[in-house]
Amino acid sequence: MAGLYLAFLLVSFAGMLVLDWRYRLALWAAPVPSGLALVLGTLFFVVWDAVGIATGVFVRGDSPLLLGIDLAPHLPLEEPVFLAFLCHLALVTHAAAMRLGARRRRRLDRLAADRRAAPAEDAG
Repeated sequence: MAGLYLAFLLVSFAGMLVLDWRYRLALWAAPVPSGLALVLGTLFFVVWDAVGIATGVFVRGDSPLLLGIDLAPHLPLEEPVFLAFLCHLALVTHAAAMRLGARRRRRLDRLAADRRAAPAEDAG
């Protein structure tokens, strides 16, 4: 089943892109800063992996699910795709959390305004 892991990564990445597009969360809401964060985040983690590989912390295990193409020793082709997916997932999750938090704050502000505007009840 060579390539199955890459296929699952690409399908997952496509699903996140569709969610991002549908709700305009990251890349479709702010393409330049989101794209920059995606590229820089992916590069950061590729460098992190390279340091881990060079120090012997990370090694490539054998799996029949990988294509078997290495970009560098112990760095399979699937790794940068996974890292890009991970960065995009973080961007979309953060944007969704910020949007939900803002919606909740607006709702609470409306409730507070309604309470202030309501006439005071007589105690008698």
